[in-house]
Amino acid sequence: MFENKMIKLRKLSANDYTTYHDWRNDMEVMETTSLNFDIYTLEETEQFISAIAAQSTAKGYLIEYKETEQTVGIVSLINIDYKNRSAECVIDIGVKDVWGKGIGTAAISLILEYAFNELNLNRLYLQVFSFNERAIKLYEKMGFIHEGKFRQALYRKGKWHDIVIMGILKDEYDQHFVK
Repeated sequence: MFENKMIKLRKLSANDYTTYHDWRNDMEVMETTSLNFDIYTLEETEQFISAIAAQSTAKGYLIEYKETEQTVGIVSLINIDYKNRSAECVIDIGVKDVWGKGIGTAAISLILEYAFNELNLNRLYLQVFSFNERAIKLYEKMGFIHEGKFRQALYRKGKWHDIVIMGILKDEYDQHFVK
């Protein structure tokens, strides 16, 4: 369940802050995923990862690339609402050398399977910056539907950008993946 041919997912722990710290401070990595485009101290990253690992409404997993046995990113379900059976999906591939190798697809596939078949959620949603066309194409390929946008909600590199809201329902996932 937590692995496929390409990757393994390992539960995030409070001790994983050193792994995430370099990605969090790489502007090229965070440019397309982080609202808070800033530099963080090691202590701030430790507090951030500890908070995610301790939340009952979040499930975070490090992505390990089997070919190199390297930890290359993180995929999480956050803002889990068990009553209404929904959660937000977040992914960062922090190792730039593996961009474009299908790791995002593999990780989203595993997190969708986990969310719908293990946690019994009905809806996953995500936010993606309108200029991140590669991610939008990935999410569309994985069955996510455009639900709306926050217009001009992000100022990056001297321009305003929309934040696109996308979602997928359990029955859409079943139609897309379950044969």
